[in-house]
Amino acid sequence: MMKVELSGRVALVTGAARGIGKSIATVLAQNGADLALNDINGAELEQTAKGLAATGRNVAPFVADIGDAAQVRQMAEGVIKRFGRVDILVNNAGINLPREGRQPIHQYHDENWHKVLRTDLDGTYLVSRAITPHMVAAKKGKVVNIASVAGLVPLRLQTAFVSAKAGVVNLTRSMALELAPHNVNVNCIAPGSTLTEGTKQLFYSDKAEYQEQAKSLLAHIPMGRPATTDEIAYAVLFLVSDEAGYITGVTLVVDGGWTAGGYARDF
Repeated sequence: MMKVELSGRVALVTGAARGIGKSIATVLAQNGADLALNDINGAELEQTAKGLAATGRNVAPFVADIGDAAQVRQMAEGVIKRFGRVDILVNNAGINLPREGRQPIHQYHDENWHKVLRTDLDGTYLVSRAITPHMVAAKKGKVVNIASVAGLVPLRLQTAFVSAKAGVVNLTRSMALELAPHNVNVNCIAPGSTLTEGTKQLFYSDKAEYQEQAKSLLAHIPMGRPATTDEIAYAVLFLVSDEAGYITGVTLVVDGGWTAGGYARDF
């Protein structure tokens, strides 16, 4: 198990109630970080926070819609009041549309476009804008934005999602340029297909709804399997470590080789 010394550091993880965000928060806690956890789902977030508090870390949940600027400001104020600072920011929260909402561009609905962009891109911007001034003042900080391979290669019927994640990739580069003089590292992770409760139900179980599509997708992944959420979390852990101090503006792809050899044309 990879170990990094994060004792005494405070991490804010968005979208932390479940899935990749929960794994990221868990790995950071296991390596000594105190945690401010955000999600829009208050009940699940509270449950996750209680579980992580059992590790002995200082953990606090902050329910907020990251696409709402006023809620983000209030959350940031609450985090600083509780912890005094933020050393690590992981912009993980994001959404995609269910199958029935996915349409080609000439049939795409405006409300779906704005719904996805509001959370996936606007949310990353709003949380970063609220938290990075404190890092600049402290002259140190680590930011990791979670994008997707969909931000690097196009996927069918996901106009808003691929646009938002491409925006996160380039937002990361822009932030890195602007914040490097203040000793703040900003990097990005682009996960491929990842084994979460949601993808288990859709793709990766005996009762999955889209088993045939899953076979097609895995055929384009050289490693022949989806990532685990912990594999994404350990990539985050490396980027927030002191050992990654000279890395900024990078998009680290964690996809089992998917984008090295092309991508699934069915998606």
